[in-house]
Amino acid sequence: MASIDDVARAAGVSTATVSRSMSGRGAVSEATRLKVQKVAAELGYVASATAASLASGRSSNIGILTPYIDRWFFTEVIRGAQEELSRHGYDVTLYNLGGVPAQRSRMLDDFIHRGRVDAFIAIDVPLDSAEIGRLHDINRPIIGVGGAIAGVRTISIDDTEVVRIAMRHLLELGHSRIALLGGRDDDVDVFKVASTRRKTFESVLRQAGIPVLPGSMQFGDFTIPSGYTAAKKLLTHANRPTAILAASDEMAFGAIIAARELGITIPSELSIVGIDGHDLGEFFGLTTVDQNPLQQGRTAATILLDEILPHRTETIDINTALPVRLVKRSSTAKPRA
Repeated sequence: MASIDDVARAAGVSTATVSRSMSGRGAVSEATRLKVQKVAAELGYVASATAASLASGRSSNIGILTPYIDRWFFTEVIRGAQEELSRHGYDVTLYNLGGVPAQRSRMLDDFIHRGRVDAFIAIDVPLDSAEIGRLHDINRPIIGVGGAIAGVRTISIDDTEVVRIAMRHLLELGHSRIALLGGRDDDVDVFKVASTRRKTFESVLRQAGIPVLPGSMQFGDFTIPSGYTAAKKLLTHANRPTAILAASDEMAFGAIIAARELGITIPSELSIVGIDGHDLGEFFGLTTVDQNPLQQGRTAATILLDEILPHRTETIDINTALPVRLVKRSSTAKPRA
C-alpha cells in the first residue's frame, strides 16, 4: 500500500501538503489539492484518520446534539450540516438527547470528554450553564440552531416575523375568519416557539381589528396526525374558518387531509398556509413560509468551520435572524363571497 511519502514524491510536494490536500484543512491551492488527490487515487493511498488525529490533536469529527432524529426539521438541519462538514473532510457523530436525563448526562460527561469530537452543533437543545461550562472546559466550540442559549453563538429564524408574513398573506387575500393550528406549550418547547407563534397570531388579528373567536385555535405536536385531529375540530365548529394558519407544514398537511374528508374544497372554501418549507409542500400544493432548515444546518457548519479552520476567511453575521420567504401555491385564495 502506498504511503504519504510515496504520494509526496510522485506529486512533487511535501508530505505536509499531501496531508492538507487530503484532509481539506490548511492553506493549499485548488490546483495542488486536485493534483495530490489524483496522484493519491492512482497510487491507492488512503489517509489514516487515526494518524491524522494523533498528529493534529483533532478527531475530524463534529458532534450534533438533537432532541429528535425522526422529525423532518431536525433531519434537514442535520443533513445540511453533514453535507457541509463532509466537504471539508469531517465526519459527524449524532447524539440523540431526547431520552431520559441520566442518558443525556452520560453522553455529555462520558462520550464528549473522551475527545471524540472537535466541536458541537446543538439543534433546539436547551443546554444549561453547567453543560455549557463542561464544553468550554474541554475547549470545544459550539453553535446552537434554534432558540438562544446563554454563552453560545446561535442562529435562528424570527418566529414573530414568520407568523406576520403568513397572516399578512391571508389578510391581503381578504380573509377575516382565520384559525390557528398551533403547537402545544409544554416542557419540550423550551424555546417557546409555539407560544411565540400563538401570541403573534392573536396580536396580528387584534391589530387588524378582528376578534379572536372562541374555538378558533386548536393545538397539536407539529405532526400530520395531530394536525388532522385539530383541524377536524376547527372545521366542524359552528363558526368554520375560511383560512387556517398551521404552525408547521406537517400540521398543514393533516388539515388538508381533514378538509378533503369533510368535503371542503381547497382553496375556494378554505385556504391553508403552513410554516417550514417541507419537501412535500409542492406535492400538497401548500402555501408556506419557507425557513430552509437545510440552509440552517449548512450555516451552522460553516460558522464552526470558521472557528476550527483559522485559514478560512468567510464571515457570517449571526446577530440577525436567518431569512425566510413566502412560497405561494394552490392552497390559498380569496375567500368565496
